[in-house]
Amino acid sequence: MLRLFNSLTQKKEIFKPFAKNKVSIYVCGITPYDTTHLGHAFVYVSFDALIRYLKYKGLKVNYTQNVTDIDDDLLKKAKEAGKNWIELGKFWTDRFLKDLKALNVLPPTHYIKATDSIPEMIKIINGLLGKGYAYRKNGNVYFNVSKAKDYGKLSKYSNSQMKLLLKERGGDPDDPNKINPLDFILWQKSKLDEPSWGAPFGDGRPGWHIECSAMIKQYLGDQIDIHGGGKDLIYPHHESEIAQSESYAGKIPFSKFFMHIAMVMSCGEKMSKSLGNLIMIKDLLKIYSANTIRWYLLSYHYRSPWEYMEVDLGNIKNKILKIKNVLKLSNGRGKILKNYTIDFEKIMNDDLNTPRALEFLSTLAKKIEKNVKKDQDEIMTLISLLKLLGFDFKA
Repeated sequence: MLRLFNSLTQKKEIFKPFAKNKVSIYVCGITPYDTTHLGHAFVYVSFDALIRYLKYKGLKVNYTQNVTDIDDDLLKKAKEAGKNWIELGKFWTDRFLKDLKALNVLPPTHYIKATDSIPEMIKIINGLLGKGYAYRKNGNVYFNVSKAKDYGKLSKYSNSQMKLLLKERGGDPDDPNKINPLDFILWQKSKLDEPSWGAPFGDGRPGWHIECSAMIKQYLGDQIDIHGGGKDLIYPHHESEIAQSESYAGKIPFSKFFMHIAMVMSCGEKMSKSLGNLIMIKDLLKIYSANTIRWYLLSYHYRSPWEYMEVDLGNIKNKILKIKNVLKLSNGRGKILKNYTIDFEKIMNDDLNTPRALEFLSTLAKKIEKNVKKDQDEIMTLISLLKLLGFDFKA
């Protein structure tokens, strides 16, 4: 049985969805600018491997991913570039989708813009106001975290740790409109030069956290099986999503599992837009094949942080070439060997252990290469398992 590490409980658990043979997954998408860097790719290729494996195990997957096309950072970037925020968002969203397609990442069931779910956001905010979980002040609407008694159950951070992180990650604990420093914005009054939508509690635009809660409710329901994203989203984003979603719908847990992808480092620092140490997928694709980049990403376990080293890509490039040569030996008439697939599944069932899965496939390829008879069943098994992990050697 598949066991996944649940960030909510901090342990590996047997994965069992709410509904039999059906899985609902939501993964937080990009804010569309300066994409797609290697850190982005690590997140979405990791979840692509999970989704492919769940489908392989016979589960029907409803996978929703968003694009945060209205956001403080995006509006700031548009002003700096002297561009319309809608056009800027579209340009970078198109770039992101093109890069992921090149890496053979399956498209989600639903790929949604936050701005398309604003009516749902307004409905939830209204509901939170009506239930006493939210309050209005000077044109803004805030969620009152003191009303959510278990606020912090995901991150396990203290109030002082949360205050520090809130400042680092775009929040403002010193906002004089707040009752509590950790309260977060559900709806904010737009400035004169910013986009605005009409709402019963005043014209304005949504806060970041309410966007994902609304899209999840609209496309997946009140409760989901897996919620994912980068590890840096644990607080304040996912913590705040839990609070507002569970307070509004009254259903706990909002998500059965939380899965978080580790950070990718570059030059000793976390790869990020603000530090300017981004390694872009479009640049890597000029030198390396999609299979090489994908293998590189999956050679790290999704929960382990790692540092970008170009020499590693060079080594993997040679490994991919050798595997390609082995696959050329296929006559297309082999059968898939059960003993290999059983061993492969044991590896993947242990918290999606893609590094060990790739080692397993490399060992199989070497065995085929050394065998004078070139066992066609082994070659067909290798082809099948490579395809399962999203590799495309047809080209």
